Amino acid sequence: MRSLAVLGVIVCVSCVVSPPARAVGADVDVQLVLAVDISRSMDYDELGVQRQGYVAAFRNPEVINAITGGGIGRIAVTYLEWAGAFYQKVIVPWRIIAGRDDAEAFATALDAAPITREMGTSISGGLLFAARQFAESKVTGLRRTIDVSGDGANNIGAPVAPVRDQLVDEGITINGLPIIIRPSTWGGPFDMPDLDVYYRDCVIGGPGSFMITVDDIGRFEVAVRRKLVLEVAGLAPRVMLAADDGAPSGKADCLAGEKARRRYLDPLFR
Repeated sequence: MRSLAVLGVIVCVSCVVSPPARAVGADVDVQLVLAVDISRSMDYDELGVQRQGYVAAFRNPEVINAITGGGIGRIAVTYLEWAGAFYQKVIVPWRIIAGRDDAEAFATALDAAPITREMGTSISGGLLFAARQFAESKVTGLRRTIDVSGDGANNIGAPVAPVRDQLVDEGITINGLPIIIRPSTWGGPFDMPDLDVYYRDCVIGGPGSFMITVDDIGRFEVAVRRKLVLEVAGLAPRVMLAADDGAPSGKADCLAGEKARRRYLDPLFR
């Protein structure tokens, strides 16, 4: 795996280089679904750092300024967690954030929620559940964005690439936060050192889509903050490198997780 300093690398697809003009009838600049992996490949330390990264981001003046500085000056956001094909749960329902008090209320609600772990890694299940949440927001946004974070490849449920393509066809942008901090606590069978390549090729998509790779647990909060600023402002760099290695190279197998699961389970049924 490439050693990427600070945050890893931001890779952007069909990037937006300026904020969109306000659309007639739009209530918010963006409807944002934060879809967070809580599979058992992540230990409680990682889960805690992940949660606090989002809590701290919504308390950060840089994020609040990005929200209030948009064309409309407010966003709608919800936070959900996902794991296996049949586990998805809304942790903080839709809220309108139009300033510091709203952002603090969202952060406080998120901080108070218990942290859990569940079996399986179904990015596809998480994305489909996230997409259904837009109808629950009761607002109209200039953009609809799913921000999905995780530390492994899809290994159960529907294949992820066709689901990604379906949602992109519906006008949804999917951004990624692949987490490559340390090997899975479950051991080797499902570890994927090139998770950044996998997210680039199989998970993210849509106008302005991008990802930020995190390979240092101490920089998670910074990664989340920068990602939210880009998302709520509708801005993303064409390519922003954090190391001389450059962007992820190679081509991912979008069924790598499913194949790893099959290899792991086959001996159990012989």
